[in-house]
Amino acid sequence: MSSESTRSALLDTWTETSAHVFDSVVAANRAAFAAIGVEADGEDPAAATAERIEADGDLPEWHADPGVESLDSLDVGDTFRFSKTITAEDVTQFAAASGDTNPLHLDEEYAEATRFKGRIAHGTLVSGLISAALARLPGVIIYLSQDLEFHNPVRIDDRVTADCEVVEDLGNSQYRLRTRVLEDEDVVIDGEAVIMVEPVPEDA
Repeated sequence: MSSESTRSALLDTWTETSAHVFDSVVAANRAAFAAIGVEADGEDPAAATAERIEADGDLPEWHADPGVESLDSLDVGDTFRFSKTITAEDVTQFAAASGDTNPLHLDEEYAEATRFKGRIAHGTLVSGLISAALARLPGVIIYLSQDLEFHNPVRIDDRVTADCEVVEDLGNSQYRLRTRVLEDEDVVIDGEAVIMVEPVPEDA
């Protein structure tokens, strides 16, 4: 094959690959933007969810175990858990909110061609369950740091649980935590956090 023919073949391959990637990203963006758009029945799903949370405090499909009832009893060894199912709607709404429209999370055909053989949830979305577990603690929770290691993917409709444990009282209302997210018994995310816990303001 001549050098000109080789260059032509390489250009054709690059063009086809670029076009597929572009189409995948466009499709991913459309899916993400649709997640925060108005549905066919005229209802904004994000607004509807916000109203449910405001009315009930939690959604029925969530399960939380705050572990302690007051700041005075918070101590090393205490644990806090939060569980939910990661849905396709969660993934598309997170993509729209964060701007992370990686087609690995939104485009099934694209994702099937990867090592994961299908769509997976954003790692940051899944790690957000750690924050959800801590939000159930009594008091004002302030994140000071969070280290994460991602061990396994989370797929659409997987039910995952954030499990947090106080491992050290650092003084000055600060605590070091072991933070994990599990799917069944498998650890999908492992890490460590440092938080500050302050009393709720009297006028809140």
